[in-house]
Amino acid sequence: MHRSAILPCLILLACAAPAAAQTPIHRCIGASGGAVFTDQPCAALQATPVSPNAPSAPATSPAAPSPVLCAASPDELRRSVIAAFASRDANRMAGLMLWDGDGRGAVIADIRSLAELMKQPLLDVDLPDGAAPATASTGIPPITDTPPAPPSDGNQLVLHTAGNDGSGSPRELRFDLVRQAGCLWLRSAD
Repeated sequence: MHRSAILPCLILLACAAPAAAQTPIHRCIGASGGAVFTDQPCAALQATPVSPNAPSAPATSPAAPSPVLCAASPDELRRSVIAAFASRDANRMAGLMLWDGDGRGAVIADIRSLAELMKQPLLDVDLPDGAAPATASTGIPPITDTPPAPPSDGNQLVLHTAGNDGSGSPRELRFDLVRQAGCLWLRSAD
């Protein structure tokens, strides 16, 4: 065999050998809840496989509800706000808000304000007039039969918290309800 023919064959063999020698990587969740990447099956480590097609993956129950990723109705959004206050979680509350067009500094300041707000007892969450949500201005028309109404008292969620000024008088905050991407969001009305 000629030397010039041997060299390409050796290069091809050198490239193919590492690919053939690689073992699959199993992605698991360990007992502590952390991610585990291993060359062993997850069951060997008493870990739960992440991939749904892994051979040792536990069967999912068809009756198990799928996770709610966003609010589809004003009442769902209201319940999510109540849950955020119950856990005093400003990040959870911030996750219910539409932040389009806000700069990084403004968002950070708003989340800090939410953290202070979450320290106050929640007295009431009100949806005046059934709260039909407005549609965010995205340039994409909404998927509805009727045009969206402009924000008004009927398109808001109203929070009443205990005031933090020492007077004992309740504080009222209004959030516009905005429908975007099939979800309902809060937008600060202030």
